Parts: sequence; C-alpha cells; structure tokens
Amino acid sequence: MGCFQSKVAGPLPPNDAAALPADNPADPEAANGGADGGDAADDKEAVKRAVPVFREFALAELRAATKGFSADLIVSESGEKAPNVVYRGRLDGGRLIAVKRFSRLSWPDPQQFLAEAAGVGKVRHKRLVNLIGCCAEGDERLLVAEYMPNDTLSKHLFHWDKQPLPWEMRLRVAHFIAQALDHCNAENRKIYHDLNAYRVLFDEEGDPRLSSFGLMKNSRDGKSYSTNLAYTPPEFLRTGRVIPESVIYSYGTVLLDLLSGKHIPPSHALDLIRGKNILLLMDSSLEGQYANEDATKLVDLASKCLQFEARDRPNIKYLLSSVGPLQKQKEVASHVLMGITKAASVLPAILSPLGKACSVMDLTAVHDILLKTGYKDDEGAENELSFQEWTQQVQEMLNTKKFGDIAFRDKDFKTAIDYYSKLVAMMSAPSATVFARRSFSYLMNEQAELALRDAMQAQVCMPEWPTAFYLQALALSKLGMETDAQDMLNDGATFEAKKQNSWRS
Repeated sequence: MGCFQSKVAGPLPPNDAAALPADNPADPEAANGGADGGDAADDKEAVKRAVPVFREFALAELRAATKGFSADLIVSESGEKAPNVVYRGRLDGGRLIAVKRFSRLSWPDPQQFLAEAAGVGKVRHKRLVNLIGCCAEGDERLLVAEYMPNDTLSKHLFHWDKQPLPWEMRLRVAHFIAQALDHCNAENRKIYHDLNAYRVLFDEEGDPRLSSFGLMKNSRDGKSYSTNLAYTPPEFLRTGRVIPESVIYSYGTVLLDLLSGKHIPPSHALDLIRGKNILLLMDSSLEGQYANEDATKLVDLASKCLQFEARDRPNIKYLLSSVGPLQKQKEVASHVLMGITKAASVLPAILSPLGKACSVMDLTAVHDILLKTGYKDDEGAENELSFQEWTQQVQEMLNTKKFGDIAFRDKDFKTAIDYYSKLVAMMSAPSATVFARRSFSYLMNEQAELALRDAMQAQVCMPEWPTAFYLQALALSKLGMETDAQDMLNDGATFEAKKQNSWRS
C-alpha cells in the first residue's frame, strides 16, 4: 500500500441590456438563478471549503508536478499543436491538477497576468472547474485548475467509444452550463472567451462543469476565439470585440453540438431549422431516444441564441428558464446516466475510535485521542526520544518537546507547530508521533496540504501505523478528495485489523 497515491487524484460590456425578446416569459425560477437558486449561498460556501485557496505557485513546483511539462501528460485534445497546452499534474500533497501553459510572451507584463488570474480565481462555483492558482516566472505564464478525470464534452459527443451521450445528459449539460454562466454574470464576469464543447469537462461524479480557463483571454491582446470563423459571433467578425451577447451566441453553438452530435456551422443548422428539417439536425446515434417536444424546445432556444443581431438574443436568465424545466431525471446521478464506473464509498468494517473520528471529521475527538495516546506508539521505534547520554543537546530537545506538547494540549496549535518543527530539525531519527501531532496542528490552522505531507511522513516512519493513514484521510477530506480519503480509511482499518490479529496470536 505504501505512501498515499491518488487514484483519481476586452472592452467593458454594455449594461445587461440584453433585454428579453418580446416573447420571453417571466419565469420565477429564472429570477432565482434556476432550480438551485435558493441554495446558491450554501453552494458557494461548500465550494470554498472543498477547493484550495487561490495562490501563486513556484515554477519549480509546477515543473515537478508535470514531470518537466512532459508530452506524456498533455491532456489538450489537440496535443502539442494547441496554442496553449494543458497538462495533467500532481502536487506533492497528491492533488491532481490541470496546468495551462500559455505560449511564450503571450502576457508580457507578469503583474497584469497575475492580477487577471487572481480575479478569475475569486469566481468559485460547483458548476465551474475552479482556478486554484497561477505562476508568472521568466517567460512562463501558467494557470492551475482542478483536474477533471472524465474528459470533455467534445470527446463524449464527437469521439465516443461505448455509448453516445444520452439525451437526458445532454439536457443536463445545457442546464449546468447555463448555471455556470449565470454565476459568472452575477460575479461581474460577463465575458466568457470561446465557449465550445472543449470547454465543458466532466468531474469525478460525471457532472459537467465549465472550464474557468475561458474566463481569461489567451493573451493580453490576443483573440478571444480560437475556433473556426464559421462558429464565431457575427459582431466579433465585424468589430473584433466581444460583448456579453457573444457568449449567448456561443452557447447556441454548444446547443447545436448537443442536438446533432456533430460540430456543424450555425449557418447550416439555421438553414435546416428554417426549412423545418429538424429531424436531419438531430443526432442519429440517439436512435430517437428523446422527446420530440423537448428537442423542438432546445432547437428553438438554439435558434434564438444564434440570431445575427446581438440585441435579438435572449439573456442568461432566459436560458435558465428554458432548459431548467426540461430536466426530467434530476434524481439520477450523472455518472449513472453516462455509464461511468464510480467507486462506491463504503466505510470499512473495523475502525478504531480514531478512525471513526477521522471519518466524520470530529476534530475535537481526534485531538483528545492523540493526547491520550501520547508517544506510546513510538515505543520500540528508533528515535531520539529514548537516549542514554545526558547532554545539553538532549536536554534542549526534551524542553522543545515539552513546550510543544503543552501547546498541543492547550490547543495553541500555531505554537505547537513552531516547537514541533524545531524538534524535527533536532532529531536524527524523526518520531511518527511528532509528525502526527504537527499534522493535526496544521489541519487546525487550515493548512491541509502541509497536514497531508506530515501524515505521509508519519507513515514513512512507521509504514503500518493506522494513525498515519487516518490523518491522511482527514487531510484529504479537507482538500475535497473524498475518494482518496476513503482509500486511506480502508488502508488504516486493514492495518488496524492486522495489528489486532497479531495481538490475538
């Protein structure tokens, strides 16, 4: 089992003038931001807890995470040919990340790049692939986001292997992406650059999310659209400017992708719609497994979004009011609809009190158990807490340990971190218990990645110590990596059972 290894892991827009077209219904659900509108505040808080705080990464850290920007880790569907390549990476703490590497000198001013990235990093939502950091060193300009393990909408629509994307899932994509755009709008991020099927990714649960990379241009003065000119909004072709209504047009092209299962030019699709040849537009791989009424409504919405004049297009609230009512299987999980195998989350049969406390994140109970256990698990392990020779250095080490233990007992976790850090530097053979206590102290100071690192160090000291695995599970849960946390709980329980069996024999 060894140490933890994840298995996963422009111009200022005009007023929101896009007044509804005359036939737009006033929908009370849309006024609340869709079906989930009432829970928006709770959702935002939940995302804040699960997603790491946005920070500036060192180039060396991202180079290590991507194995020197290895071509083997490129996840851009165009590979190295993409103008801005995206890599899969893994941080020291085990978290999987996506790293977008801009072409050299695309953002000459590092401060401008950092400021723009930090602004995007503040926009957090469960329907977004959230940005967690950036880097601007030398010529390098990098964005760091959550990693989505289940491919892009483009892959599931245009290059599927086992089954086409089910109709109900296509409707869910339309709804969730409208929710993401609505949230961006509420956060005054009304411009989304180059919205297309490559920008929609599927998370571990199979839920579609909108990439936060599209909230930032590809360069300071670069184009907002990298796709074929046939798919770009008319006003961009005329003026080179992007306005909020341009995002609505691009949303319409995504609706066409969902309807047809092909990336067809809007002009061709509109010809089919005007000629009432809707059946020719629909994806034949669906084999008629959709409600004609719902398909007609989605076609009608796409047609509205693709109006030549920006003022004739609906606004985002209208999108929500149109696609929300089409959701007929809300209770079915996305991974079930898509046929994605998801590891079941089952608590192991045997968990010690510490394991149970970690599984439910009862930090008070974890602290009490660590206090009561003391250093008895270190007995028999090689460490500097057992000594024969009384010297000044040993006395200093004992005092440092004593002050750290007092701070830990009194829940002064910042002071405990300071003393335990000094103790680690003094000891020639580190103590698993010291690492465990410092790990918990980091957790209590909202430093989950450092907590995970120390819990892993405790495991290095004592490879089959259940406490080390349970603390890793706790840190992983704090980082929002629930599947990996469950794996650690299972491993801890396995060693717990092994230890009990050895006692019995």
